[in-house]
Amino acid sequence: MIIGVPKEIKNNENRVGVTPAGTMELVSNGHTVFIQQSAGLQSGFGDEEYINAGAKILPTIEEVYSTAEMIIKVKEPIEPEYTLIKKDQLVFTYFHFASGEALTNAMIASESVCVSYETVEDPDRSLPLLTPMSEVAGRMSIQQGAKFLEKPLKGRGVLLGGVPGVPPAKVVVLGGGVVGTQAAKMAAGMGADVTILDISMKRLRYLDDVMAANVKTEYSNEYNIRKHIKDADLIIGGVLIPGAKAPKLITRDMLKDMRPGTVIVDVAVDQGGCFETTKPTTHQDPVYIIDDIVHYSVANMPGAVPYTSTLALTNVTLPYAVQLANKGWKKACAENLSLQKGLNVINGDVVYPAISEAFDLPLKDVNEYLN
Repeated sequence: MIIGVPKEIKNNENRVGVTPAGTMELVSNGHTVFIQQSAGLQSGFGDEEYINAGAKILPTIEEVYSTAEMIIKVKEPIEPEYTLIKKDQLVFTYFHFASGEALTNAMIASESVCVSYETVEDPDRSLPLLTPMSEVAGRMSIQQGAKFLEKPLKGRGVLLGGVPGVPPAKVVVLGGGVVGTQAAKMAAGMGADVTILDISMKRLRYLDDVMAANVKTEYSNEYNIRKHIKDADLIIGGVLIPGAKAPKLITRDMLKDMRPGTVIVDVAVDQGGCFETTKPTTHQDPVYIIDDIVHYSVANMPGAVPYTSTLALTNVTLPYAVQLANKGWKKACAENLSLQKGLNVINGDVVYPAISEAFDLPLKDVNEYLN
C-alpha cells in the first residue's frame, strides 16, 4: 500500500503521525511510505532519519494526499485539507466527529474511509489509541492549571502544593478515567488536596485503593459538583463518552459560585467540552476569562510535548496501521472487532451511531461494507 504522512497544520500541532521506527516497520512489511518534508522536525525527527528508515520525502502536503492510498496523521483534517482527501482514500487519525459538523460533512462529501483513533475500542471498553494521549493530557492539565493559577496570569495566586503552615490548593477532578487518574496522580504528587468525582462506584473503589492519602473520592452528581466547586482552586474536566459529545457538568450559572481566579481546564474540549462555557483555544492563546474564571481549553494539549506524544502515539497506532495496510481496511476491520469500532464514515455513509445522533444523519450498518 502507498502510505502518506502529511505535516500537521493545526495551530501549534507539533506531533507527526509516524516515527522513523514506525516507518521502518511499514516499509519492512512491503509498503511505500511518503513523508512530507520536515513533517517530523518539531517532534525531533529529521528527514534524514525517515530516509534512512526507507521513506521517500515529498515537498508539499498536496503531493502527499494525491499520492497516498492511506493517510496516517495525528489531528483531524482542517478546512485547507478537506478538498485534498480523495474518494476511497483511507484516513487514519483522530477525528472527534461528534463535535465537528463541518468536518463530518466534509468527510461525507469526500467519500473517503475514515478510521478514527478515538473510537477503536477493546472488548473491555478501553480505548487503546486514545489512552496514551489522555495520559499526556491528564498530566499536562495539572502542569498548565498550576501555571495559570499564578496571579500574573489572572489566577488566584495559589501554589498548588502550599508550603509548611499554608494549606495546599484544592483540586477537583471530574471523571475518574484515564485523564482524571493521571491528573489526580500529578496533583497529588505536587501536594494538592485532590477530590475525584465519578459515577462508577467500581471505579471509585479502585481509585480509593490506589491513590495517595491526599486524594479523596466522591460520587458525581450535580449536588456534589456544586458543593466542591465553591472552594476549588483548580477544576479538571476529564469526562468522556466514546465518540459522542461530552456532557455539560458545569453550567454557566455555576461560575458565579466559584471564587475569582479559579482555573478550569477542559480536557474534553475535543468532544465539545464538559463545561458549558468551553470553547476551543490554542497553545498560542490558551485561556480566556468568563465571570472572573480562567478557562483553559486547548484542543491539542499533547501537541506541546511532541517528542513524548509522538512516541507514545506511534507505540499504539502502529500495530493497527500495519493491519490496515497489510490486509486492506475491509479485511482488517472484519477480522479485528476493536479496529472495526474505529470506522466512522465510509464512502459518504455514517456508520458510527454517536455521529448519526449528534447531527441527525442517516446511519448505515457497517456490516454492509464488511460482508
